[in-house]
Amino acid sequence: MVTPMNANTVCPQAWWSRFMGRVREQGRSLFPTLMIVVGVGVLLQGAWIPVKAMVAQLLLQRAWSQSASMNHPVKPWPWADTWPVARLSVPRIGVEQIVLHGDSGPMLAFGPGLSTAGSLPGEGGTVLIGGHRDTHFRFLKELKPGDAIQITRQTHAPMHYRVVSTRIVDARRTVIRQEMGEERLVLATCYPFGEAIPGGPLRYLVEASTLSSG
Repeated sequence: MVTPMNANTVCPQAWWSRFMGRVREQGRSLFPTLMIVVGVGVLLQGAWIPVKAMVAQLLLQRAWSQSASMNHPVKPWPWADTWPVARLSVPRIGVEQIVLHGDSGPMLAFGPGLSTAGSLPGEGGTVLIGGHRDTHFRFLKELKPGDAIQITRQTHAPMHYRVVSTRIVDARRTVIRQEMGEERLVLATCYPFGEAIPGGPLRYLVEASTLSSG
């Protein structure tokens, strides 16, 4: 008696073709569901970013108040590797934000950051503060020459600035220099605003000069 051989054994190409056909059919049927899942994930991630930024500012406001009452820097949460160093205000558009020490990428998710490569407000030179274009520094696109900006440090008199210019630069070719002497303020964020893909070489700069202290 001769046992018939399995057709798949005799012709593995035929078996593979049928298998791939089933995979393609199932893929076509699942594709709409997969796209819905991906779309929901993107929407949730997009919604989480501004919520995270808002909650972080509430915690930073509390840490700022505690720092003032305790007379030393207070971390906004126990594992934080940064702390509030200043309050930034733009009266014309009702902006008030707490500025963090340092401007690394992960840190900017919680608030604008004061670059350690620049000066401290009130000490002369270039004060450089960075922030994300889709959260804390989204308001930069609303600033125009003549707008007043105030920065206040703990136990220091407020510093008053006036916007003198806004410009778009390529970070690969432009360096913000630390200029000693008369103080200037530079607020920086990525450009263009509203871009879905993070990063890119372009930066939007708001430059302001010192009015007075006190």
